[in-house]
Order: sequence, then structure tokens, then C-alpha cells
Amino acid sequence: MSDLVLGREGKVATIELARPPHNFFDIELLRDIADALDANDTDPTVVVTLLCAQGRSFCAGADFSAGGGDREGARLLYEQAARIFDRKKLLVAAVGGPAVGGGLGLAVAADFRVASPAARFHANFSALGLHPGFALTATLPELIGFQKARELMMTARRIGGEEALAIGLVDQLSTSELLGSFAMEFAQTIASRAPLALRSIREALLRVDGESARKALDKELAVQADLFQSDDFKEGVKASAGRRSPIFKGC
Repeated sequence: MSDLVLGREGKVATIELARPPHNFFDIELLRDIADALDANDTDPTVVVTLLCAQGRSFCAGADFSAGGGDREGARLLYEQAARIFDRKKLLVAAVGGPAVGGGLGLAVAADFRVASPAARFHANFSALGLHPGFALTATLPELIGFQKARELMMTARRIGGEEALAIGLVDQLSTSELLGSFAMEFAQTIASRAPLALRSIREALLRVDGESARKALDKELAVQADLFQSDDFKEGVKASAGRRSPIFKGC
């Protein structure tokens, strides 16, 4: 787990993404996150896990250069993503920079999000010529409402921490300087409550469970498999890498 830093403060376990500056994920990184969450589920002394990141970005999404830019690569990624949704204990994400594409999916997969005004949430899929993934078609509407989720996905508009708080995408907002300690205090407050009660409340109020996430991931993969072959997707990836506006042709 060289690209993760695991830690512990009392009843709060920490998972820190350590692929700065942007923390792109591949199959191995998602697998390691899922493994760490599995370990926390079996540790009776862990109540809450705090997910944070080194570098400029919380997570800038999938590293297509390392695989994932085709049906088989996406399938393998989503197998590990589904495991993240299977966890039994609470997960808090501390977002101090961009959470883009699959990185947004990872942030939204958490039970709570604490952010700073410097956070940027970006459902960039339509700007890449791709269908949303990481179960965002299920999780984002449940979190912020159908119409707002549709707007963010179709416009591929970035929103900052303050707007994210206003629409319910973020639960707490901190300054950039104090984000780490603020998120830890938030996680510690929850961890101080009764573990059995917390688990029962989570199960009763779970927005998207592992089974629902898998159904969404399967549907997303089926659509993405077609779009991976499109000229628009190839153009979107090239344009993103070249920092220019894409020229889509609908084919």
C-alpha cells in the first residue's frame, strides 16, 4: 500500500491517498482502499474511517493511461469500487481540492464530506464524451436531488466548496488551513457515539447500499462500453490532456 498512508487516532482510522499532486486512481489503488476499509470493518476498535489526500487534488479520477479506458479496464475498476460501497462502518471524506470524475464518485461514496472553499467538485464525464461512472448515476441524485444532479452531469460544471455546501453535496465547510483538523474533529465526534447505534442508523438511512451500487455500476459499464469506442471519447481525452476545448462530432 505504498500509495496509501494508513493511520489511527483513537477510534478513527485514516486512509490518506498518496499519489500527489492529483491522486489519480487505478485498479490497485481502489483495491487497496477497499482492503483497508475491509480491515477497519473487522477491527472492533475502529468506529469511523477518515479518507483524505496529499497534494493539490483530492482525486482527479481514473488514470486512463494505466488502464480503465475500455470495457475490461472499467469492469475491473468497478469491481473494486463496489467493494467500497460494501463497507459496514462510517466513512468521512476530507476534500480540500478537486474531486473530478471518478474522484467525485469516490467522495460521494463516503457517508459524509467535509470540504474547504478550495474544493472543486466536477462531474466531467460529458466533457470527455463519456457516461458517468462510479455509481454516480445512483449516488448523486440521492444526495443532491435529481434535477441538480442532472444539471451538474450534463453541463460538466465545476462547483466550489461553498456551493457544494449549499446544495447538500458537502456536510461541513472548513478553512483550507484547518481542514485536516476540522475533519478529524468531525470524525471523532461521530466516533464518540455508540457503535451499535451508529451502525443501525447508517443501515436505516443508507442512501445507496452495495447491491444498489452494483446495479448502477453494471448499467454505467454497459453504456460506457459503447462510448469508449466513440470518436467523441477519444477526442475528449485528447482535449483534456492538451488543456483545450474538445470538438465533438456525435460519433
